[in-house]
Amino acid sequence: MDHLDRLESQSIFIIREAYAQLRKVAMLWSMGKDSTTLLWLIRKAFFGEIPFPVMHIDTTYKFGEIYEFRHKFAEEWGFNLLIAKNEKALIKGMGPGKGKFKCCTELKTNALKKAIVKYGFRALYLAIRRDEHGIRAKERIFSLRNEDFEWNCKNQPPELWDQYKTKAGKEEHLRVHPLLGWREIDVWEYIKRQSIPVVSLYFAKGGKRYRSIGCESCCNPVASGADSVDKIIEELKTTKVSERSGRAQDKEDVNTMERLRALGYM
Repeated sequence: MDHLDRLESQSIFIIREAYAQLRKVAMLWSMGKDSTTLLWLIRKAFFGEIPFPVMHIDTTYKFGEIYEFRHKFAEEWGFNLLIAKNEKALIKGMGPGKGKFKCCTELKTNALKKAIVKYGFRALYLAIRRDEHGIRAKERIFSLRNEDFEWNCKNQPPELWDQYKTKAGKEEHLRVHPLLGWREIDVWEYIKRQSIPVVSLYFAKGGKRYRSIGCESCCNPVASGADSVDKIIEELKTTKVSERSGRAQDKEDVNTMERLRALGYM
């Protein structure tokens, strides 16, 4: 087994363990490279099937390419797609103009909270990685959220020798992170090996491409000539630009991401 084989094997073990222990689960799919890779791994873990819903938290401010990708592969791969929105906030005019923290809280975090309550999920699979952002480096693979959906980064259980805390109280739920130990370059090398489809925004056009994608109003491309998976992999071996350098919520202030995640953000 090489490095990618070991990462794949560990992730599939985590995916199967979470489903065996918790059953009432769903996966959050943003259509980004990481969550699409996780979706691919889930399909492998269950021999081409996805035995639980896949949910998109839709702010309505995503790139058109993201919606096209969602429609194409939800239909092609035949899973149960749930689309969750905070309709009340949208009707009242919530959007990027209200400030990144407030917008993310209402259209992502609160939309997610409402969906968890509505469907009664005990756990959610997310495709976050420790190397993506400093606050995510504090996460665990099985991460508990309390009855108010809050996360305490200072109170995380140890996960030694792949021993995970897979139990939650009646009013609590777990976030499960099968890609937590992957690096950005690992994801792209796995995408290459498996021929996993990704949104076209990742590939350079006119000397720029997106490293991280989300809402159109909150993302900016970075200078790059990498217009193929091979070129992206080579670029990542030498780049000094951070992956989330184009994400607005990371720049509003140094504590924004930690505040958002403490409230239940992805």
